[in-house]
Amino acid sequence: MSDDERATGFLDEPAELTESARALYAEDVDDVGYVMNLSRAWAHDADTLETLLGLSRTVAAGAGLTPRERGVLVLATTSTMGDAYCSLVWGGRLAGWASPDVSAALLTGRDDLLDPRERALATWARAVVSDPNGIQAADLDELRFAGYDDAQILAITCFVALRLAFATVNDSLGARPDAALRTTTPAVVVDAVTYGRPIAD
Repeated sequence: MSDDERATGFLDEPAELTESARALYAEDVDDVGYVMNLSRAWAHDADTLETLLGLSRTVAAGAGLTPRERGVLVLATTSTMGDAYCSLVWGGRLAGWASPDVSAALLTGRDDLLDPRERALATWARAVVSDPNGIQAADLDELRFAGYDDAQILAITCFVALRLAFATVNDSLGARPDAALRTTTPAVVVDAVTYGRPIAD
């Protein structure tokens, strides 16, 4: 089997798992019922993964983001960069917090099912991912009009950047979305993800 066909990506799974890697695998099994493909790559340094995701949770809390708002930011980020893995995982999550149609619309660049605060988040995430140097001071106005203060805007931007970093590592190392996502993610969400690495066989 070629590297391109391996669901777990281009890295070999560690021959021996550290305590942190075993904890990562156990958390996956508790959460989703199996060890995720991306976790097999991150098992080489599970502590760094926990630091990255922990920092992401910290800045999201600092911004006062609800789970639904975090979902909006993640989907706007991952669909803009073309990351299928997090789009499918978080598309399923946002489908539960909002609806499958909200997730599918956001993944295809439509914000008409979002409220004004969520639309501001989606617009900002896309700008941060696609052209951060093209952002002008006036581009922050939509966030401010939506009620976010400067400290929250910093935290929101950090959250987007951290999610971008996480997805970039997964995609660069060839991790394919888990096969189970075909059936655990609403079909309308799966159909909306027409980019990135294909779901594993």
